[in-house]
Amino acid sequence: MEILVASATAVMTAAGIYLNLRGRTFPVILGMTFLSYAVNVFLFAMGRLAINRPPIISPQASDYTDPLPQALVLTAIVISFGMTALIVVLALRGFLESGSDRVDLDTNEADAGARRAEGEIAGPRS
Repeated sequence: MEILVASATAVMTAAGIYLNLRGRTFPVILGMTFLSYAVNVFLFAMGRLAINRPPIISPQASDYTDPLPQALVLTAIVISFGMTALIVVLALRGFLESGSDRVDLDTNEADAGARRAEGEIAGPRS
């Protein structure tokens, strides 16, 4: 079980780093989301993986699971959802302002992209 969780965390981390190194905003947002998921799985796994144990102390249970990692992961999910929504809105605004979703534009290319989007200059033909 631990090897499966560790492998899933490694794959999500690798995918997140790969997508963060892309030149467009949408893959970068997906990469940050994958890294967020990997951190959540890591936090959850640090609380020791226990199957069929209640997260609260009860007289009937002989052993229980630590509820703190579950609370941390739930809080992290809510925060990452809010931050992802903010980043998507900022990326959309950047795309609408510059006419391109590339993250490595300099100002001259951004001005040309905005003018091309408004129809002032002709863009490259596909």
